[in-house]
Amino acid sequence: MEKTSGVFIPGVTRLYEKLPLDRIGVLIGEGGRVKEEIMRRTGTRLVVDSTTGTVVIEPASPHTSALNLMKARDIVRAIAYGFSPERAFRLLDEDQILIVIDLKHYVGDKPNHLQRIKGRIIGEEGKARRTIEEVTGTYISIYRDYIAIIGDYESANIAKEAIEMLIQGRQHSTVYRFLERKMFLEKRRRMRELWRKPY
Repeated sequence: MEKTSGVFIPGVTRLYEKLPLDRIGVLIGEGGRVKEEIMRRTGTRLVVDSTTGTVVIEPASPHTSALNLMKARDIVRAIAYGFSPERAFRLLDEDQILIVIDLKHYVGDKPNHLQRIKGRIIGEEGKARRTIEEVTGTYISIYRDYIAIIGDYESANIAKEAIEMLIQGRQHSTVYRFLERKMFLEKRRRMRELWRKPY
C-alpha cells in the first residue's frame, strides 16, 4: 500500500480481496445498493470483477483514512465468508473486528471430518451457534470450511475460544459453562473500567 507524505493517492493505493463467485451478487446488492453503501460509508471505491471474484478497494479521495480503507476491506471479507451485508456493516463500528477460523487447519481436508465439526459448532437445530452468539454478543457465520466471527475484540476472541473447544471435542455443556464464566468476568472488568475515575 503506497502513501506519499501522509496522503493516499487514488489510483495508486489499493487493497485486493478475492470473493467466491456465489458471494459477488451479495456484495453488489440489488441495483448495486450494497456496493454503493460500502463506498459511501467508507469513502472508498470498489471495483468488482464478477468473472474472477477479485475486488479492488481504493480510496475515493486523498482524505480517505487508512482505517476506513481497512474497514471497507473487512466488510468485503465478511460478506465473502457468508455474512449478510447488514451484519457485515457492524464492522464500521470502531471496536468491531472480524476473526476467521479455517477448519482445515484443525481437522485436515477430509469432507466427512469437516462436516462433523461444522455439525458440532452449529449444534442441534442451531443451538450451539445461537448460544455462543447470544452469550458473547457476536455474529457467527459458517461458510464452506470457515467459521467467521464479528464482535468486539474481547467477545470475538472468547467466541473463538469456545469454537476451538468444540472442534477439540469438548462437551457442549462444558463450553457453555466456559462462555458464561468468561463473559461474566469480562463484564465485571468493563464495569471496573467504567467506574475507574481518571486522575
